Amino acid sequence: MSNLFRGAGTGSFDHLKKVTTDGQGFYSTDVTARNSGGFKVRTPAGKESPLRKIKVRSTLKLRGVHRYVKLGHKLRIRGIVKPRGVRWIKIVIKGAGKTIRTKTRQNGGFATGWRPKSSGTYRVRVFSAGNSVAIGDVSRRIKVYGLRPSGASYYGPGLYGGGVACGGTLKPGTIGVAHKTLPCGTRVTIRYQGKTVVAPVIDRGPYVAGRDYDLTAATRNKLGFGDVGTIWTNR
Repeated sequence: MSNLFRGAGTGSFDHLKKVTTDGQGFYSTDVTARNSGGFKVRTPAGKESPLRKIKVRSTLKLRGVHRYVKLGHKLRIRGIVKPRGVRWIKIVIKGAGKTIRTKTRQNGGFATGWRPKSSGTYRVRVFSAGNSVAIGDVSRRIKVYGLRPSGASYYGPGLYGGGVACGGTLKPGTIGVAHKTLPCGTRVTIRYQGKTVVAPVIDRGPYVAGRDYDLTAATRNKLGFGDVGTIWTNR
C-alpha cells in the first residue's frame, strides 16, 4: 500500500511511504503533514481510496520582543511563521488602539516596529493569516511598558516608624513610592540602568520642582539608584 499526498495548490501527488497490511487487511502508519492538502491510499493493484483533505495550522513564533520601550524609541516586533511563504500579519496593540499590518517574507520571517506616543502598559498580540498552505495562528499576549523619564529622589531614613499618607507605617523594607496625584495603591513600573521594580503608591510627594517620585529606601536600593536623578516609569 502506498500513501500519497498532494499539497494545496499543486497538481501532483508525492509518495510518502509504503506500508504492509496485516493478515486481516488492516494497516496503520504515521505521516508528517507540513502543509494543507489531501491524502489517499493506492493498492498494488492500482485502486485508490477517496481523497481525504486535511488542514495544517501554522506555527507563529515571536523573537526578541522587548518588554520595555522608552518614549521616542521603537519597539521592534519580529517573528517567523511556518510553513514558510508570503502571508499577511496583523499586530494588535491593546491600550494604544493601534493595529499594524505587514507581510512575511518568502522565508516566513517578518519585522516591523511601533513607537508608543505615551507612557503606559500595553498588550501586544500577533495574528498570522491563513492561506492555501496552512490556516493561521496567533501569538500569546505580550505585556509591553511604554516608559517616560521621571525625576526622582528618595526618602526613608529618619522617618521609619511614622505613618504614610495612604495608610500604614514606613519601614526600612517598605517597597513603595510617593507621588502627588496618583491614587493610593497604583502600581508603578520603574526602570533604572537595566533594573526593574514594580512599586505601589503609598505616600504623597515629592514637593520639589522637577521631581515626580520619591522612592522609599528599599525601592531605591533594589534599583541601585542614587540620591537624585532620572528614572523611567510607565505612569
